[in-house]
Amino acid sequence: MTLPDRRSTLRLLLGAVTAVGAASAVPARAQLAVFDPTNYAQNVLQAARALQQVNNQITSLQHEAQSLINEARNLTSLPVSVLNQIQQTVNRTRALIQQAQNIAYDVGQVDHAFQSLYGSVSMSASDASLVTDAQSRWRNTVAGLQDAMRTQATVLGNTSTYQAQVSTLVTASQGADGALAATQAGNQLLALQAQQLSDLTALLASQARAQDLKAAEDATAAAQGAEQRRRFLQGKTGYQPGNAQMFYGH
Repeated sequence: MTLPDRRSTLRLLLGAVTAVGAASAVPARAQLAVFDPTNYAQNVLQAARALQQVNNQITSLQHEAQSLINEARNLTSLPVSVLNQIQQTVNRTRALIQQAQNIAYDVGQVDHAFQSLYGSVSMSASDASLVTDAQSRWRNTVAGLQDAMRTQATVLGNTSTYQAQVSTLVTASQGADGALAATQAGNQLLALQAQQLSDLTALLASQARAQDLKAAEDATAAAQGAEQRRRFLQGKTGYQPGNAQMFYGH
């Protein structure tokens, strides 16, 4: 074989090898560019699940934040308080009761007063003593009536204060941010109601006390009148009837 023939044969072999290499390389490139729908769908589902988990976590954090805000509101105290004013009113009513004249609201003093001034009249008491006891009973009755009127004036004076306090508490309760503030407003309203009942009790007690003193005075006065009449009729000379001259000079 001559040299040109050898060269021609070599060229043919190289061309064949190149063609075979090119043919074998083409399927490899095509395999890298192939679209797999199953794998793509799985990847999309995994991404969706991950996104849903992130959204759930964000929603949970939002709920927790709102819960903390609500708890903070529930723990917010009521900015208004009338407890000091209610306590001052309680002290005024209590001081008024303690200032009861002559006979205080005390069982021991009541028993002592009735043993010494009221009830049966002593047969051996002097006329001067009877008059003195009657005057003491009258002063007790007047003092009881005065105490009742003072209590009435005090309770009526507290009415305007109570109305203002109720209005303040109702307004604060309606504008309360949370449960604690609303509860505090309700508790103060209950305390205010309790003080109003206390005033009413003091008023009824003072009126009943004045009526009882008047009734006791009347009962004892009747007994004393009977004793004085008995003494008058059983005197040394007794009662002697006689003629009475009504018009002089005729």
